[in-house]
Amino acid sequence: MENTILVTGGAGFIGSNFILQWMAKERASVVNLDKLTYAGNLRNLEQISSDTRYQFVHGDIVERKLVGSLLERHGPRALVHFAAESHVDRSIRGPDDFISTNVQGTFSLLEEARAYWIGLPEGDQAAFRFLHVSTDEVYGSLGPDDAPFSETTAYAPNSPYSASKAASDHLVRAYYKTYRLPTLTTNCSNNYGPYQFPEKLIPLMILNACSGKALPVYGDGQNVRDWLFVEDHCEALRTVLERGKPGESFNIGGGEEKHNLEIVEIICSILDDLRPHDPVVPHRKLITFVKDRPGHDRRYAIDCRKIERIQGWKPRESFESGIRKTIRWYLEHEAWVNEVTSGSYRQWIESHYAT
Repeated sequence: MENTILVTGGAGFIGSNFILQWMAKERASVVNLDKLTYAGNLRNLEQISSDTRYQFVHGDIVERKLVGSLLERHGPRALVHFAAESHVDRSIRGPDDFISTNVQGTFSLLEEARAYWIGLPEGDQAAFRFLHVSTDEVYGSLGPDDAPFSETTAYAPNSPYSASKAASDHLVRAYYKTYRLPTLTTNCSNNYGPYQFPEKLIPLMILNACSGKALPVYGDGQNVRDWLFVEDHCEALRTVLERGKPGESFNIGGGEEKHNLEIVEIICSILDDLRPHDPVVPHRKLITFVKDRPGHDRRYAIDCRKIERIQGWKPRESFESGIRKTIRWYLEHEAWVNEVTSGSYRQWIESHYAT
């Protein structure tokens, strides 16, 4: 077994932040397997693309022969599984891809990882880990006075996306219970930070506000989410991978519950200071309430006491510090934003990876 990890979905938002942090702080090499769908962006990883410890492989986790060959060739000590379709609105319009990637893809990884793990020497078997990165959305929706989600909260997914992630979580748990494959599962709250695809709430609001476009807020804007800065999440994942015991699961959150409308208003306030000459100021004039989406969960909240107690992890960023870093990143990376939003990056991918 080599001092290497195999990462799936490493060109996506959380995956690319994880790889960048890993390369800066860890010694093990990284093999990044990514299909490069709409949210995958190799530009996120340009700064490490020439590092000899990093290798990118273009492919789909559903392709079991490819996954098996990568495991055999590189002999990784861990598989870190980010690859997923993750946007609720897209899952409502077209759930097929979510079932294929999130359920069938996770099954393929588990089967190939099991075959690889069985063939390892006993000591390497004990050291190997399969880290499955999931979401708090599998737990469903909370009332205003309900206790936050804990690791023992019953699953109650309400969208095709969260149902597909719940299914993948159950498969991972079953492979530990049935086959003793040394798995770990994390369920995180809403991430935000650099490199997030602009369809998600925070980057969408930042970019629309700067351009004088409407800031669409679902329903009454009172849906509550717990917000976690992506770099804090990545630190938690590295901690779990290093210290977690096989079969364990950990909830990871930022301890920052906020209404969606409050998030938008905070972004508007910061932009009023940073960009007083935008087309529409104050930016909150752009807030527009739109019809709520079907099955929109009212509140998520995360109980992080287990990972704090057992692993000693706590988020470093408050929402106030994290959102300012995030806004500044988007303002300072106009070329990245323009490429992603214009579609030119997709054209580059299609020509570069034509089959």
